[in-house]
Amino acid sequence: MLRQYELVERVKSYDPDADEAMLNRAYVFSMKAHGGQKRASGDPYYSHPIEVAGILTDLHLDDETIVTAILHDTIEDTLATPEEIEKRFGKSVARLVDGVTKLSRIEAQSESQRAAENLRKFLLAMSDDIRVLLVKLADRLHNMRTLHFIEDVEKRRRIARETMDIYAPLAERIGMYEFMIEMQTLAFRELEPDAYASIAKRLEQLHKGEGDLIERIARGIKAHLEAHGVEAEVQGREKHPYSIWRKMAERHVSFEQLSDVMAFRAIVGSVEDCYRTLGLVHQRWPVVPGRFKDFISTPKRNGYRTIHTTVIHDEQMRIEIQIRDRDMHAQAEHGFAAHWAYKEGKAAARTQHPWISDLIEILEHAGSAEELLEHTRMAMYQDRIFAFTPKGELIQLPKGATPVDFAYAVHTDLGDQTVGAKINGRVMPLRTPLDNGDQVEILVSKAQHPQPAWLSFVVTGKARAKIRRFVKSKEREETVALGRKIFDEIVQRLPNPLGWEAIAEALRRLHLHDDEALMEAIALKRIDDVHVMEALMPGSTGKGGVKPPPQRSAISIKGLTPGVAFQLAQCCHPIPGDRIVGLRREGEGIEVHTIGCDQLADGVDADWVDLAWGDESDGGTARLCIIIKNEPGSLASVAGVMGAHGANIVSMDQTGRDGSFHTFHLDIEVHDVQHLMRILAALRATDVVSTAERL
Repeated sequence: MLRQYELVERVKSYDPDADEAMLNRAYVFSMKAHGGQKRASGDPYYSHPIEVAGILTDLHLDDETIVTAILHDTIEDTLATPEEIEKRFGKSVARLVDGVTKLSRIEAQSESQRAAENLRKFLLAMSDDIRVLLVKLADRLHNMRTLHFIEDVEKRRRIARETMDIYAPLAERIGMYEFMIEMQTLAFRELEPDAYASIAKRLEQLHKGEGDLIERIARGIKAHLEAHGVEAEVQGREKHPYSIWRKMAERHVSFEQLSDVMAFRAIVGSVEDCYRTLGLVHQRWPVVPGRFKDFISTPKRNGYRTIHTTVIHDEQMRIEIQIRDRDMHAQAEHGFAAHWAYKEGKAAARTQHPWISDLIEILEHAGSAEELLEHTRMAMYQDRIFAFTPKGELIQLPKGATPVDFAYAVHTDLGDQTVGAKINGRVMPLRTPLDNGDQVEILVSKAQHPQPAWLSFVVTGKARAKIRRFVKSKEREETVALGRKIFDEIVQRLPNPLGWEAIAEALRRLHLHDDEALMEAIALKRIDDVHVMEALMPGSTGKGGVKPPPQRSAISIKGLTPGVAFQLAQCCHPIPGDRIVGLRREGEGIEVHTIGCDQLADGVDADWVDLAWGDESDGGTARLCIIIKNEPGSLASVAGVMGAHGANIVSMDQTGRDGSFHTFHLDIEVHDVQHLMRILAALRATDVVSTAERL
């Protein structure tokens, strides 16, 4: 991974006036925002945006684009907000980051004509600033370079297919052929591993058999041109495996029958030299009829300008020769990125791109969404879905999104007040995944507030951030309430009655801004009892009349310092009798997990606290998964078992059905693990219950 100073030095090397402070702020912000997130390779997640930025420095892009690359995943994958990005890095960077994020959210689906409108809006926005797409292409290129770290074969193939169908064509449309070739090669290796291996082996054998043939031919072309007064840089290469495979498929020939496996490039000083070179090449070697194209006089719509010709070389083999000047070469290598490259410290940014005009024209005249997709090849993300409000407004969401995600996508207040949802007119559980084209009506109550349990099924960053913010606020309220209880006990131990003015004076002595901060500090044990007593009544702890601290029974878990706030984890629902462990993070209470909880793997940055249940623990909530027969009276039988064993059902969600059986998740109140085991045994012995397990 590029170090901070290395990235800054790269940018400063081609743009001495770049905003070094902004680059440094972005690097640190990205590291902190992504925190402990990991990639499939095991590397820290923030290494990815840093490497994406490194790819773009090779294109000599401006400092705003580099900062955008560093920040491009923060809105989508962390708690960072567009407002925070704008405040720290300015409107231009915020607009670019938002544009990259929106590009990640577009999926053109044939089921909805509204998808075409979303795509049209994006293209119009991108025509104003192409840099959003440059960042996205660099993002995908780095993802492809690290694709082999993903263990799931189907996921790798999906990403490779998406790259081949969407990103490589996009790179080609904007003339970034180097990006296109590398993406195609990496995707081809994943999608057709046998064909890739076969062609790679043939190329290796050809290289061994011919020795320095490519280098020898390149030297001969260069010498011929220089002998006639044309200075040229001549490069030779074998064509990449995907290009060879595609030509074999198109021409229905074998590898041995494919004659033009080698390609050469002559880079000269001017347009005039291009045509002089063409004449000299055709004068020296016979041209292959029908294999000559002049993209200088008639450039491609993406701006590509080069002369292509195929000749029969002395070695009795066909070779392709491309002829261009240095500006054409920069354009061919980096496409529209070349328009943003710094030359003598100034960016030459052109915003008129014919390929975007082409796409917009297609959008305007497409007769159907199917035609739109056929012509644009812009089905941007197959992992996005579209759902509709009752008024017909289109809401874009990730696959797996639920009505709660939908509600927060419409408006934060709607999400906060959600109590239920109708999907296509039917009341459904809030954890139900939405499908393309669903119409969703959110049922609300002003008395409702976000539930911590929602975090187990919401998938959008916005929903998770809002719920977490509320949960933290609720935790603080509970912490402050505990602190007040302990504070009252501390006051009772003072030798003399306490006046109201003493509290204000104590806050000043303890450097706290209000009494809630004091209560929170007491509950989290940031301040011990002695310091509080001395702040309230200086000298009070030195007198013999101080009462001893009471036995506090607010905590029913052994291993916790008295007064420390804690909560039972919602991922594993620990109950008395479970082996438990606590995770303590700085400035937060302790979260209690079962010793076998999968989420403990995310606690590497926390302090682990060995815990055990206290003698006065009076039960907890356990989560069960039961599969029951689809027949009348089944749920009544389950409820009867619960009632007979003194368990209370807190909630029940149907999570699956296959006709003969239904799957439910139940939260039930139990006394301890033994109580739960008796209930599970009774459920398994019931005829209507297929399986019953604790989650």
